[in-house]
Amino acid sequence: MDTAKTYYCQNCGAVMEFDAASQNLKCPSCGNKIEIENDESKVVEHKLTRHALNSIKPEQKTSTSMECEGCGALVEVDSTSTATTCPYCGSNYVLAKKQMDALIPDGVVPFRIDKVQTGEIYHKWIKGRWLAPNTLKTLYQTDKIQGIYIPYWTFDADVDARYRAMGGEDYEVSYKDDEGEIQTEIRTRWYPTSGHVHNFFDDVLIRASNKLKPNLLNSLVYNTQNISSYSPDYMSGYCAEIYTIDLEDAHKDAINKMKNEMRHLCERDVLRRYDRVNNLTMDLDYDNETYKHVLLPIYSTTYYYNGKEYHVLINGQSGVISGEYPKSVFKIAMIIIVIIIIIAIVVITLRIKWKITRRLWH
Repeated sequence: MDTAKTYYCQNCGAVMEFDAASQNLKCPSCGNKIEIENDESKVVEHKLTRHALNSIKPEQKTSTSMECEGCGALVEVDSTSTATTCPYCGSNYVLAKKQMDALIPDGVVPFRIDKVQTGEIYHKWIKGRWLAPNTLKTLYQTDKIQGIYIPYWTFDADVDARYRAMGGEDYEVSYKDDEGEIQTEIRTRWYPTSGHVHNFFDDVLIRASNKLKPNLLNSLVYNTQNISSYSPDYMSGYCAEIYTIDLEDAHKDAINKMKNEMRHLCERDVLRRYDRVNNLTMDLDYDNETYKHVLLPIYSTTYYYNGKEYHVLINGQSGVISGEYPKSVFKIAMIIIVIIIIIAIVVITLRIKWKITRRLWH
């Protein structure tokens, strides 16, 4: 079985792990550090062809692929990992050993937030969720949160758009209404227009796994401009999921993202000359398309409240948090009561003022 390299400390013999603070391998016992080599020339953009998929050799893989018995997630785990809790479903099933072939990533964004910081981030976040039950503050458990590298595809492309649209010029019209009063309204004159817009898309991120909820994952923005070359050293103490969304499907999602952005740019180009835009159509050309396979860091935890499952994700690069939480029925009821009281006070006040006004008039 293909397993990850185990790094033993030269000073004390303990197993070394990746340290988010120093970006090195670090011994948790004596603090000894080993620098991780980062060769930027190895972060390669591949031409978007079928041949490129075969150019990444799976035999270079130096980690063990496992499948969670709870939810079926395919996860890359290094040989020193002691994690027995799935980062996605939170189940305590031991990860079943199942060797899988996987693409070697072209790059990795290392963790820059450590587990201690995740606790602080969670407590600050849940404190700001004022509709959440107070007991949630005590549900966070450090041993239940898992650091995992999630797979992404990135896409680059030069995109040219030739568009046609109707540009509208607003003008003001005055008229008399049925009562003879002068009124004004805004009307629009429409003119055909056309133009050309070019844009270079750099690292359009498309997730390569569907295990995490998109509504939580999409709010965790990553910076991939200074991505590090892939090294199994970054996995020491962490794990990484295998991609489950193939390149072709991911490319379709990337095209949709680019298309939506190009529509926005074309509309903005029309609005440079007109007040409004309507009926816009585009002819798009994609050139110099490239892709790469990368790993991005995330902390994932699952907790249960009144029998329901909730997920919380923390961006391992920036510390941005996105999560689900239950709403306190008691707090919601109190808010409703307060609103009713305020409305009642306003109504009573208005009635008193109205009665006083009537008396003054009489």
